[in-house]
Amino acid sequence: MAVTLYTFVELYDRILGSLSHLLDKGEAYGREHGISTDEMFDWRLIEDMHPLRFQAAVVVNFTRSWTARVAGHDAPDAMDQTTDLAGFRAAIADAKAHLAALTPEHFAGRDDVPLTVRITDTLEPTFPAGQWLSVFASTNIYFHLSMVYAILRMKGVPIGKIDLFAGRL
Repeated sequence: MAVTLYTFVELYDRILGSLSHLLDKGEAYGREHGISTDEMFDWRLIEDMHPLRFQAAVVVNFTRSWTARVAGHDAPDAMDQTTDLAGFRAAIADAKAHLAALTPEHFAGRDDVPLTVRITDTLEPTFPAGQWLSVFASTNIYFHLSMVYAILRMKGVPIGKIDLFAGRL
């Protein structure tokens, strides 16, 4: 199988499936232990890290925004991080629909197109589109998905490595 920028669309769809699965596991654990999903979304690995809700929102937002940018489209608005579990489920469904609407033609010839993106007030790098998607976006998406997994696992949710890949191997 040849790897192209479009390959990341299917990969990100799988990641969204894994995120959905992990949130379902967290919800089930909370229901069994009298923990609300709002409380679950506020869990952190350590106080100076962002909570689970932030980690999950980055996964959703990055799967949509980076594929859109690299395809030459405007990045969609970021999801509201203060949403509840139903809102996260809707945002995941929306992100999956966004990905499903993309075609290989959207990415054709875009590997080396320079993209300049403001990351912070003092950081606005320019890289080829392929580097943004294959390095920056993918690394961040996997990091934040791993943080969702780690937070849930640390709190006692019965998950294992296979749950991280529940969106399909």
